[in-house]
Amino acid sequence: MITEIRFFLNNREVSITTDPLKRLLDVLRDDFHLFGTKEACGEGECGACSVLKDDKIITTCMVPVGAIQGASIMTIEGLRESERGRTIIEAFADGGAVQCGFCIPGMVIAAESLLAEHPHPTDEQIRLGIAGNLCRCTGYDLIVDSIRLASERGDGLW
Repeated sequence: MITEIRFFLNNREVSITTDPLKRLLDVLRDDFHLFGTKEACGEGECGACSVLKDDKIITTCMVPVGAIQGASIMTIEGLRESERGRTIIEAFADGGAVQCGFCIPGMVIAAESLLAEHPHPTDEQIRLGIAGNLCRCTGYDLIVDSIRLASERGDGLW
């Protein structure tokens, strides 16, 4: 059954007519050409496909597009347009947390979610905040350091 789905995508109201059971990941990549959201595990375990839905982190490989009717979705492309997003991305680059780049969009989304809740997180809070995201290249110490750096640089943004 094909249905019209209306939602906000990166602060813009959009609509798509599609199968409501189609994965949000596929809609973002195939229909909206937002390739920052990656597919890796396809089982909601790695975090590469993370976005914010109404300011809460979700894995798009596990969410049917019909479940986002009326919701607000923020992808890495939308986040990087904000001062908060740019602050996180620059801290990741300056902190050496970027290597292959595959996991980084999901890590940045996780960092935004974490910093929105804990503007000055402890290392333990940072590690818990990124726990659903896997990195096979850089390792987590540089990512933790970079999130701490983003917190320091973005004082007052969150």
